[in-house]
Amino acid sequence: MSEMDPQTLAEECAKAMFARDRASQNLGMDIESVAPGKAVLTMTVTGDMIQGHGSCHGGYLFTLADSAFAFACNSYDRATVASGCSIDYMSGAKEGDRLTAVAEEQARGGRTGIYDITLTNQDGRKVALFRGRSYEVRGTVRNSEDNS
Repeated sequence: MSEMDPQTLAEECAKAMFARDRASQNLGMDIESVAPGKAVLTMTVTGDMIQGHGSCHGGYLFTLADSAFAFACNSYDRATVASGCSIDYMSGAKEGDRLTAVAEEQARGGRTGIYDITLTNQDGRKVALFRGRSYEVRGTVRNSEDNS
């Protein structure tokens, strides 16, 4: 059996992971693209995501960034989880905004990695900057039965 090229592997990993990712699905996230160490996800801010000051609750922004991070760091078919994350909020997002999270690998070695995620709105305005640190655990992404 021949080895799968890295782009196809990243796409297969994203497909398998998204099929099991009810959180991202239920928030209306879409995977726009994925590549080795990279992922682009989008989500529209709904009325249910608005907090008391009239903008999108930061937890939803974090969740979108975290999902993009997950798809980027799991693109190698090695089960990978977050070991730590931080986010800086730049500006608010309003109901109806279409947010894009672009995740890019900054470093990967051994079992760890560092990923930066930029959230923007439909006008290209930066909404938040997120940094995630990853850690590879046992198992693969495409065959979740390996992950015990």
